[in-house]
Amino acid sequence: MGVPLVMDWTRSAVMAAVFLAANGLGAQAHPVSVQVLAINDLHGNLEPPRGNDGRVNGVAAGGTEYLATHLKNAEKENPNSIVVAGGDLFGASPLLSALSEEKPAIEAIEAMHVAVTALGNHELDHGPDVLLERLKGAKIEYLAANVVREKSFMPSTTVRTVGGVKIGFIGEILEDAPSVIAAQSIRGMKFLEESRVANEAAAKLERQGVHTIVLLIHEGGFQHPEGGAPVDPNGCVHFKGEIADLAEKLSPSIKVVISAHTHANYNCQIAGHTVTSAGAYGRLFTKLNLSIDPKTDQLLSVNATNVVVTRDVEKDAEQTAIIAKYKPVVDQVSRRPEGSITAAISRKARSSDGESESGESQMGDVIADAQLAATSAPDKGGAVIAFMNSGGIRAELPGPARDVSFGELYAVQPFGNHLTVHTMTGAALKRLLEGQFAGSGNAQIMQVSDGFTYQYRTHAAPGEHIVPGSVKLNGKPIGDTDVLRIEASDFMAGGPAFHEATDGMIGPVDVDALVEYFKAHSPVAPGPQNRIVRVD
Repeated sequence: MGVPLVMDWTRSAVMAAVFLAANGLGAQAHPVSVQVLAINDLHGNLEPPRGNDGRVNGVAAGGTEYLATHLKNAEKENPNSIVVAGGDLFGASPLLSALSEEKPAIEAIEAMHVAVTALGNHELDHGPDVLLERLKGAKIEYLAANVVREKSFMPSTTVRTVGGVKIGFIGEILEDAPSVIAAQSIRGMKFLEESRVANEAAAKLERQGVHTIVLLIHEGGFQHPEGGAPVDPNGCVHFKGEIADLAEKLSPSIKVVISAHTHANYNCQIAGHTVTSAGAYGRLFTKLNLSIDPKTDQLLSVNATNVVVTRDVEKDAEQTAIIAKYKPVVDQVSRRPEGSITAAISRKARSSDGESESGESQMGDVIADAQLAATSAPDKGGAVIAFMNSGGIRAELPGPARDVSFGELYAVQPFGNHLTVHTMTGAALKRLLEGQFAGSGNAQIMQVSDGFTYQYRTHAAPGEHIVPGSVKLNGKPIGDTDVLRIEASDFMAGGPAFHEATDGMIGPVDVDALVEYFKAHSPVAPGPQNRIVRVD
């Protein structure tokens, strides 16, 4: 009779274990490992970027054929994976994507299974209606929590279940978007302060039972290694920028911040938040391993790594096919020779020994000269000074002395901005120069044309950065009451810095002016970098 008693007890124990497990009352469940793979600021770079833009600390990197393979290899390591992004996936794109209204970039992004992204400023270059039309039929979900618009636009958050656990994503664009988007493209849109909106969105997600929350935000910062040392993609050396300040204000429930916009590489811990950025142009991606409690969906731990997209892996066939489909459309236009250079023309504002100088670059000088040449004639606007925003210089021209194609010049200035000419007084011009130092973080030094010179101090009281008497045109000091015709793109002229400008006149498209300059002045030499002088 003893045997049946043991069997009955065993059966009862098994049934009890099943009941406890079914009701979450048994042994502690193992955490679920979820892998979040993130990219940012691809800017339609399907083909590997050229020159220094295609390298990470000397290693050739980038190109969606390689990026897609790296992402797929990472997904094989953990089937509980989701691919997300920080915005600017297209816009300011090379000719391959831009000439076909960004269809190649959108197809490439879809083929890489990017599920969710924040809205970037360059995706709004042609306005929200054009963006929404381009995204019709696309599976990728754009989020813009801090954008207010009368018409329906984009959701603030989304919740995705990965590996049986829920992850909430919040998407935001930088509050200062109007300073980097042409005014006519964002009429009727408001951009709210990011941290408050993100915290409100996180609180709402938590009320819905979502406790693992990731912020995708198109805002960023920079590392500042000492002595010109290379930037470690997984470092956080002397980190500064808008995203650092924002992270300090974020709710503790937002543990992960995937950032963008500055095209910088970093992997930081700030006020309890993991804050990452994978540079730009598809040269890196971020691999985040999240350990999540399956009972509560609470995030237990985060491990983040920025991975270089090396070109020593097999090309992804799907990406190769997308490139091959669109490349014939642009080849004939792109390869057309437009001039030549005497040597490499860099867009970096650096001296030969790597030390930071005034913020003036070789390419900035060339572009400003090209824009002055296109608008200096009396019937073209009569400009005597031309300005170019540094952030609008998107590529360099690698050396040595050689011919230069339309495609390469387009890559330098891919926005299609129109040149404009306005009247300003000398006093207004000096206030415009002082405005370069008004924001937090690094000064945004405008590039200037030949004949215009000035000196500045970085470390000075507000309104006192420009050295008195140093603002000159062709060696002659500019007086406060002098009246001058000033050229700048419609992007720059649409911002608050040009609010004192009058008598506006619209000129040619920026890249057309650059092409004409190369036709007339080839071989073109690197700019001399002798127009702006920093004295401290």
